[in-house]
Amino acid sequence: MFICLLMILLSSFLESSFPPSSCKLQNKFNLNGIHRPGDVILGGLFEVHYSSVFPERTFTSEPDQPNCQFSYSFSFFVHAMTMAFAIDEINKNSKILPNVTLGYSLYDNCATLEIGFSAALSLASGQEEQFWLLENCSGTPSVVGIVGDPFSTFSIAASSVLGLFKLPIVSYFATCSCLSDRQRFPSFFRTIPSDAFQVRAMIQILKHFGWTWVGLLVSDDDYGLHVSRSFKSDFLQLSGGCLAYSEILPWEDHPNEYKKIVDLMARSTARVVIVFAHQIHLIHLMTEVVKQNVTGLQWIASEAWTVVGGLHTPEFMPFLGGTLGIAIRRGEIPGFRDYLLKINPAEQNSASNMVKQFWEDTFHCRFSADWLEDGGTLCTGEEELRNAETELLDVTELRPEYNIYKAVYALAHALDDMLHCVPGRGPFIGHSCATLQKLEPWQLMYYLEKVNFTTPFGDQVFFDENGDALPIYDIMNWLWLPDGSTKVQNVGEVKMSAFKGEEVTLDENKIFWNFKSKEPTTSVCSNNCPPGTHIARKRGKPVCCYDCIPCSEGKISNNTECTSCPEDFWSSPQRDHCVLKRTEFLSYHEPLGICLTTTSLLGTFICTVVLGIFTYHRSTPMVRANNSELSFLLLVSLKLCFLCSLLFIGRPRLWTCQLRHAAFGISFVLCVSCILVKTMVVLAVFKASKPGGGTNLKWFGAMQQRGTVLVLTSIQAAICTAWLVSSSPTPHKNTQYYNDKVVYECAVGSTIGFGVLLGYIGVLAFLSFLLAFLARNLPDNFNEAKFITFSMLIFCAVWAAFVPAYVNSPGKYADAVEVFAILASSFGLLVALFGPKCYIILLKPERNTKKAIMGRETTKP
Repeated sequence: MFICLLMILLSSFLESSFPPSSCKLQNKFNLNGIHRPGDVILGGLFEVHYSSVFPERTFTSEPDQPNCQFSYSFSFFVHAMTMAFAIDEINKNSKILPNVTLGYSLYDNCATLEIGFSAALSLASGQEEQFWLLENCSGTPSVVGIVGDPFSTFSIAASSVLGLFKLPIVSYFATCSCLSDRQRFPSFFRTIPSDAFQVRAMIQILKHFGWTWVGLLVSDDDYGLHVSRSFKSDFLQLSGGCLAYSEILPWEDHPNEYKKIVDLMARSTARVVIVFAHQIHLIHLMTEVVKQNVTGLQWIASEAWTVVGGLHTPEFMPFLGGTLGIAIRRGEIPGFRDYLLKINPAEQNSASNMVKQFWEDTFHCRFSADWLEDGGTLCTGEEELRNAETELLDVTELRPEYNIYKAVYALAHALDDMLHCVPGRGPFIGHSCATLQKLEPWQLMYYLEKVNFTTPFGDQVFFDENGDALPIYDIMNWLWLPDGSTKVQNVGEVKMSAFKGEEVTLDENKIFWNFKSKEPTTSVCSNNCPPGTHIARKRGKPVCCYDCIPCSEGKISNNTECTSCPEDFWSSPQRDHCVLKRTEFLSYHEPLGICLTTTSLLGTFICTVVLGIFTYHRSTPMVRANNSELSFLLLVSLKLCFLCSLLFIGRPRLWTCQLRHAAFGISFVLCVSCILVKTMVVLAVFKASKPGGGTNLKWFGAMQQRGTVLVLTSIQAAICTAWLVSSSPTPHKNTQYYNDKVVYECAVGSTIGFGVLLGYIGVLAFLSFLLAFLARNLPDNFNEAKFITFSMLIFCAVWAAFVPAYVNSPGKYADAVEVFAILASSFGLLVALFGPKCYIILLKPERNTKKAIMGRETTKP
């Protein structure tokens, strides 16, 4: 079926003079090739000639029209010889394909799509004018597999047609990632990594040197266009880079197009240029670069031109020196040089024009006698290659050749595996096996997909599910030597790792940099943002172009974006790291804390002194008047009020937070309760002095007074207990007041509990003030109502002012306000209530008598 369909494809018309069981080619392609007969034939497609000028050709061109009158390349001729050598080596090896002789048909594609496609069809169908078909329309194809084509576009064209018949094609140089599509190209294989890996390998090199702003030049074919799409997306994703420009290099020599491209390169700030193209494009491009003298660029070469010697000219190297590129992995082929030395046009099969031209160009002679008339030398075929100056014999850098070698052996191993099939255990229908006599291309493809062997150089060869080989590249550097020569040296490798992705290994000490600094250049659109700043994209510009904006307070940057510091941290002044926030609380070591502590201790000391004075003079009328027991209890409560203020100073702890308000509330209630009882006693005594008022005093005895103070104080104690049990005050780190500070404070827990505590004190104080105010007009010598009124007026005024001041004071100042209110009200009570009594006791002892107090002592003149 394969032969039938292909012959119909190639034959535009069936000649009526031929019987129906045969097909006739309308035309034969005039192709340049080398042939060797064998039991099984392998085809090969190679670029031996190239040119920058392409003739207009179609499949209806005259057959006698010359196909290859272009420039001849020694290095590409070696590619064809590599396949011939590999087949010769296999034929001599009894361990692979014993009793089977491999032959070959090798064609020159002349770097032209029409010729390359014609050659591929000719390999599949043969060049016989008439093809006799068997009754079942079957037969063995002209070739069972093809090695080539080196161009991606040519491979796409050939595989699109030959893939329909599952004819295996193993390319050694076509890298387009599109060829990995098994739906479109089911029979395509390759021994070179695809562009998908090549692009990622390039990006890893750019990432290694920090080059994020680059220019991209690609050839105008499938190879370049697919690379361009892949590179644009992967470059940003894998390394955060972007393109300054992306241009397509035309195949033909268009000076105006190349001038525009070089003008753009010269104006651009990108110092790195990546070129995915072929030697032809580079020659045109570099001609214009030299013309405009565009220097200071770092060139990155794709595998298509990294090791091409045609660019190592004195004209180009001042610009291309230091080029970095990736190259096909170098390999070694034992015995290959000896085989090349045996090349002789007289011994080559079919008297190939390809070999004859190589011979003529090597020894500068001609086989045609017409050459003698012009004074030239006639070739004899006896010339010695050993004595010739030719790059043909340099087998130290076998790269595409090594891939060709692996491709031939892959087909050979597939054939060998197929011939080792045991009938009845085969992989095909009915467990059958394939045979050379009735071989179908898809049967060989089945074995090619499973091939796995190791070359003499130690590399393992197998194909993945997409027909791709193990991806690995050498990294090369163009070293421009002082004598003007060029050395392409290996400086590293990039390979695929199952766990780490693409791995790059570079020996930077070996790299030659074609700059005055002898250091790698810098190629970025915008420099990395310094610490403390973040990236702000420029509108309408690529993502690599940005401004650096300082981070706001409380944030730091990692050179790309600002991130907030943790809760207890704040940004440093440079915004480059987080530091612990300063802590704030009312401390014993700061001036305000020292002042309040000193005042508190002073009040405590004064209370102690007054208590000592009253104790010492406890038998005097002034102390005993109006229940001395309440006076002593009042002094103790005032002392506790002074001391409780110390709980508000220092770093808040759980116990200080719970104790400070409870101690404050109970101490002040005790104090105010004593004052309230004393005021009530004053009023009761005054009423008892009137006729019929004696019965009032029985309700204000010592027991009743103590009981009243106890009950009133117990109520406050119950309020504090309920508050602490239900929602206890706790230490709290407040970050709301200041951004760069942590304020340590006591959260009240329940504002209702705190409010009830203060409210209860206020109610008692107001009652005391009211009763004292009512008794203010009693005889001066009889009571202390005026002093109680004055003291309660101070007390109420202080605490009335405390509430708004406390609410509006942040952080430690809220504690300072509360301490100040405690101390002010305590001093007011202490001075107003005990100041006059101490004055009489210490300075006016003559007034410290019962008669004086009762107002019965007459004043002496």
